[in-house]
Amino acid sequence: MRAVDIIIKKRDKHPLTTEEINFFIQGYTRGDIPDYQAAAWAMAVLLNGMDPRETTDLTLAMAHSGDVLDLSGVVDIALDKHSTGGVGDKTTLVVLPMVVAAGIPVGKMSGRGLGFSGGTLDKMESIPGYRTDLTTEEFLTQLKEVGIVLTGQSADLAPADGKLYALRDVTGTVPSIPLIASSIMSKKIAAGAQGIVLDVKIGLGAFMQTLESARELAELMVAIAARAGRRAIALLSDMNQPLGYAVGNALEVKEAIETLHNRGPADFREHCLKVAAHMLVLGGKAQNEAEGRALAEQTLLDGSAWDEFRKLVQAQGGDVRYVEQPERLPTAALQEPLTAPQSGYVAQIHARLVGEAAVVLGAGREKKGDPIDHAVGIMVHKKVGEAVEAGEPVFTIHANDPAKLAEARQMLQQALQISATPVEPLPHFYGVIGE
Repeated sequence: MRAVDIIIKKRDKHPLTTEEINFFIQGYTRGDIPDYQAAAWAMAVLLNGMDPRETTDLTLAMAHSGDVLDLSGVVDIALDKHSTGGVGDKTTLVVLPMVVAAGIPVGKMSGRGLGFSGGTLDKMESIPGYRTDLTTEEFLTQLKEVGIVLTGQSADLAPADGKLYALRDVTGTVPSIPLIASSIMSKKIAAGAQGIVLDVKIGLGAFMQTLESARELAELMVAIAARAGRRAIALLSDMNQPLGYAVGNALEVKEAIETLHNRGPADFREHCLKVAAHMLVLGGKAQNEAEGRALAEQTLLDGSAWDEFRKLVQAQGGDVRYVEQPERLPTAALQEPLTAPQSGYVAQIHARLVGEAAVVLGAGREKKGDPIDHAVGIMVHKKVGEAVEAGEPVFTIHANDPAKLAEARQMLQQALQISATPVEPLPHFYGVIGE
């Protein structure tokens, strides 16, 4: 078998066999197949696609390129959630404690932010001492003894995905739905997930800009899970405006803490309850979404979700005083409101521009390895559809550098649109795949 024949076959729009896919991924992971051939293959996949069987084979080949965790000796069912990335998306910080408080242990491996999309690990590292580099052994021990883990992904899990993703990033092959789906699902399968809730974002601040493309990705990932002997549910959720009010690491941790105390923004609380409800259904704790939601909501009302969050921080070396007294978390030196230029109704708060403004301030990364300023970010005070008066604050910019603040201010002015006539609020969700 030769790599060039596999490239030609996909170039000519023919499906690849399981053996051909395994040969190519194993060869690329070992270094036997060079980057230039892998780039040619990725471009052929981008242009000509893969059917669900091929995509499942690719997913499993990438999952088995390294270690595959077996959590069956630790938990009854291994649950996971994945968001395709957004602005102000701190959902994991609230959902994990809710699900664990409702009786299902959860160990999750998360990522860092790149570009306008924030990373869960960066948010948690706002808490002094919090470790995101647990070994596999530490992960398993904490899951068994504490019942909740939130750490970075081990380098031993799905190494083919890390290598292929880096290549796609520089060869214009990122927006291939089979390559996106296999990248996400290979990591979930390698991490031992048996039930997965996928939060697929749609809109201006999402990778998938249209409902059609988001639905295609969601349906493919749910199909991969079924073919791989796993269960998955995909939620199609809005990302035209930021989720919640806070964008930026410490600001988002504070908002998550507020929500765990049964306060916080209504849209964010609703989002967390829906994700948690579906995880509880997959985990067998609830018969349906309504029952799962009631169970999840109870963990906010009785404080048990908050207790689990504290346990998580403590177990991973974080200083619990910073979450018990959130005012201790990093705070920006400069805080400037940006007000509405006219009265009317909020027609748009462009999520991507808000996310990019946060990156300019230092809350995110333009390239891997960039340092993060945990204190900076943006508070968004209005939602689409809400009335606003001229001179009323719409954003508050949290900055540590006057020049960066000025640049972010200009971007946020472009992000805001005000209408003279009433505007319908945006929906939170557009549908569920795989129920």
